[in-house]
Amino acid sequence: MFKPLVVALAAVAAFAAPLTHAQDKYPSKPVKIIVPYAPGGPNDIVARLLASKLSEIEKQSFIVENKPGGGSNIGADFVAKAPADGYTLLIAATSHAINMSLFPKDQLKYDLLKDLAPVSMIMTGPLVLVTRPDFPANNLKELVAAAKAKPGELSFASSGNGSSTHLGGEMLNSAAGIKTIHVPYKGSGPGLTDVMGGQTTYMVDTMISATPFVTGGKLKALAVTGKKRSPVLPNVPTVAEQGYPNFEAVAFIGMMAPAATPGPIVDKINGDLQKILAMPEIKDKLAAQGFTAEWMKPADFGAYLAKEVPKWGAIVKSANVKVD
Repeated sequence: MFKPLVVALAAVAAFAAPLTHAQDKYPSKPVKIIVPYAPGGPNDIVARLLASKLSEIEKQSFIVENKPGGGSNIGADFVAKAPADGYTLLIAATSHAINMSLFPKDQLKYDLLKDLAPVSMIMTGPLVLVTRPDFPANNLKELVAAAKAKPGELSFASSGNGSSTHLGGEMLNSAAGIKTIHVPYKGSGPGLTDVMGGQTTYMVDTMISATPFVTGGKLKALAVTGKKRSPVLPNVPTVAEQGYPNFEAVAFIGMMAPAATPGPIVDKINGDLQKILAMPEIKDKLAAQGFTAEWMKPADFGAYLAKEVPKWGAIVKSANVKVD
């Protein structure tokens, strides 16, 4: 009577053994890291730093492949539909949390929280509010006062409609109770150029894009959007310090995998990232761009994402942001 049970158990063991063996040998072939943005940006730079170190640790090639387009959705959807074997990974960012609310459901072919598995946070960084040096406001209080004195006349630039720089500006409008005009650009560069030229009043931009112009004297920084001051601009107070204690708008970059990727593989990559993000050289390279290396366990990164999606979604809804 026990023979069928023995046969069944043997069959399960036979099936599980190759899977377990494959996980033990992971990675046994090159691993793709998909960057859903064009080459040269911060996401791409970070991916290449990680790929180099992962290749050293695992003695296997980790290859960066750029798949830009669709507001970063094309690359994310590609990874969501890839085999869940650990050989296709995603560099995820703030835009992916925003996109869950920004894009109509019929245009999104994946769900960030259901179709992708969190591997780890990689880094976080605040945005910085900048304006031209001769603009009368020298702090956030004075900027808010200027905006309230002339409702709907001041303008803020962004790197694109629905971007973190756009929603960071909308968050500030909401927190301060001001009304300013949003002017979207195709990237941070053109937006910053027009702020310097006086065509737009200010911009809430990434540290990596804006800081060189601040240190070069072509822009002045009025506030950073993190909970703490940035070591890159230590003399610039936070928005919270200047009268809005609950304000925080932080950009993040993390790593994800297809949802059904085996736990042991996710844990192995997570462990490698923990080692890499603790390396002084990596910390220094990220800090130079205004970011803080930040490792998380998969479950903790998943919990972070579960909060980010509705947080940005509330701003998308309240500001009535529509995708181009």
